[in-house]
Amino acid sequence: MSAPTSPARADAALEGETLSVQLAGDWLITAPRPGWLAALAGRTPKRVVLGSAGLGQWDSALLLFLFEAQQWCRIAGAHCDTKALPEKIHALLRQMSTSHETSVPFDRSENFFTAVGEATLDIWRKTRVFAHFIGECVLGAVRLVKHPKKFRWADFVEEMQLCGAMALPIVSLVSFLVGVTLAYTGAIVLRQYGGDIYVADLVGLSMVREMGALMTGVVLAGRTGAAFAATLGNMKANEEIDALETLGISAVDFLVLPRLLALGVMMPLLAIYSNALGILGGMAISMKVLSIPPAAYWVEMLTIVDMSDLLVGVIKAVVFGLIIGLAGCLRGIEAERSAAGVGRAATSAVVTAILLIIMADAVFAVAFDILGL
Repeated sequence: MSAPTSPARADAALEGETLSVQLAGDWLITAPRPGWLAALAGRTPKRVVLGSAGLGQWDSALLLFLFEAQQWCRIAGAHCDTKALPEKIHALLRQMSTSHETSVPFDRSENFFTAVGEATLDIWRKTRVFAHFIGECVLGAVRLVKHPKKFRWADFVEEMQLCGAMALPIVSLVSFLVGVTLAYTGAIVLRQYGGDIYVADLVGLSMVREMGALMTGVVLAGRTGAAFAATLGNMKANEEIDALETLGISAVDFLVLPRLLALGVMMPLLAIYSNALGILGGMAISMKVLSIPPAAYWVEMLTIVDMSDLLVGVIKAVVFGLIIGLAGCLRGIEAERSAAGVGRAATSAVVTAILLIIMADAVFAVAFDILGL
């Protein structure tokens, strides 16, 4: 015999410009239930507060009511407060909002200072999560040093091939064209002063110290970082990561470290390769446009580029590689358990990696200037 159900209720009370709606009873799709317009009763509040008081069983009927309320608030420009609702309802509402995209403008009626404060707290929470993830990776690296036989070296070699050898075509094209662009841009200015030969200095120094590591990092952020996030996000959606944790296997040791170390090893090699291709592109343009022999170009470049410049580029490349791996793996592990969540994780991984690469590059510029490198 099924348990008796109480009828669904939406008790609405207007206090000033705030409409408080308390949901109670059992909200079932097979039973009668109130609609949002009936609860609104023709009123036009500036703020709607949704809460639960004596809420029993519920299914999609409750979600439809709340979604209708949110849509009305968007259209009317009212602020919709759902903080008092259970977290499970929030998660389902987010999925429902994603699958029902609308052109209705976002709610902007909330106080400006409140919005700034919530955004600051959100940034602080994300920073703590990122720092915690870095700490787990450091502890995993310590465990790797202590017990190297437990590390999955086969996965490490496979990831090196995927993020290194398989990335050579796109890195080659981008690096060569960057060298060509630098040479053309330098030729426009230097030709006016009869300093055509200094194009070699411009291209060589720019590629070795800056553009080689930076462009390789951007390319791998879009290619490898997104792939890491999509792979791990798909594994989370299929509950494979949960299965590893249930078996007592650390997801960081099993999934993250091989990818992280592979990028840390392959990024400096790809950056050096990118330097060579960029210098070759500048040499081709100098020979074609400025009539500079390749031997003269090479000798002039060696007068300004030395091992310290190469070391600067390699250090940047290692850090950029670790940043890409951390961003991609973190976003993948944090992904929502849906196809849309995997896509958002991949996008977020690329944006996060590129943002952190630019910030790290600025910090390196200041630090190397202070150190005289």
